[in-house]
Amino acid sequence: MDIVRIIIAVLLPPLGVFLEVGLGKHFWLNILLTLLGYIPGIVHAVYIIARR
Repeated sequence: MDIVRIIIAVLLPPLGVFLEVGLGKHFWLNILLTLLGYIPGIVHAVYIIARR
């Protein structure tokens, strides 16, 4: 299941984080990072998914 979440995180980083942690602080941080630059959003999303 983590592989599916990582693929989703590469396509839509906030969705990958949402599926992992819900509407918490990491979700909003990921939206901010994705708006500032797509790559930081992906890195953060993969980190959140991989650490759990």
